[in-house]
Amino acid sequence: MSERVRFDFEGCRVLVTGGTSGIGRGIACAFADAGASVTVTGRKAALEDYEGTFPALQYRSAEMTDTSSVEALAASLDGLDVLVNNAGANFPFEPSEWDPDIFDRAVMLNLNGSFRLSVACKARLAESRWPGGSSIINLASMAAFRAVTFVPGYGAAKAGIVQMTKNMGVAWANEGIRINAVAPGLTESNMTAAMKGVPALEDPELAKIPMARWGTPEDISSTVLFLASPACAYVTGQTWNIDGGYSAA
Repeated sequence: MSERVRFDFEGCRVLVTGGTSGIGRGIACAFADAGASVTVTGRKAALEDYEGTFPALQYRSAEMTDTSSVEALAASLDGLDVLVNNAGANFPFEPSEWDPDIFDRAVMLNLNGSFRLSVACKARLAESRWPGGSSIINLASMAAFRAVTFVPGYGAAKAGIVQMTKNMGVAWANEGIRINAVAPGLTESNMTAAMKGVPALEDPELAKIPMARWGTPEDISSTVLFLASPACAYVTGQTWNIDGGYSAA
C-alpha cells in the first residue's frame, strides 16, 4: 500500500476467503495493518499449516464448494462488517476446464461459493454499524471481459461475478450493504507464478499493458480497502479494473 495513503479500520470485522496466499493474503494483511480484526479462510486444518507468518490474523478452515462448510463458516462469525470473496482457482491442465465436470467445478468454486457465502452472511452484514455501510468486495478478473481459452469455466465464473455484483448492489442497497468488485489484470500470485519469467508466456501479456509491469497484491489491496471505507459510501454495484491500463488500451 502506498506510504501516502492510510486507512483506519479500527473496530472493523473483516472476513477474507482464500486469505493465506497471493492477493487474498495481501488484502488480509492490509486490513490488519489498518487496525481491522481479520479472519481468513483456507482448506487446511490450521493457519500454521501454511508457509510464512500471519500476524494478527484469525483462521477458519472452509471448503467453498461445500454448502454445509460455507454455512458453518458464516454461523461461526459473531459479527461482520466486510466480506472479501477472494477464494478461487482455475484448472487449465488435464482434465482441463473443457471437460464439463471440471467446468462445473470451476464455476462452483469461483462463483457459486461466493454467492452462497454472501447470502449466508447477509444478516450479519445488515446489522453492521460500520460508517458508510458494510461491504462485500468480490474478486473478478480480466478473464471476465476477454477470451482466455484454456480456462473457460474460470472466465465464465468471473463474468458471473461481475453480474452478481450488479444485482446484489442494487438488491441490497436499502439494507446498508454495498457490493463492489475488483478485476485484477496480470498480478503476481500463486495462480500466475508459472508465467513469471517465462518470456513466451509473460511477454505477450506485458505488451498489452500500457504500464508495462506486473501488478502486485498491494495494488489490489489498496483499492479493496478504499472500496470498503466510508470514502466510498456512495459506490455500489461496480467492478473496478486494476490492470495497468490493459482494459483501456
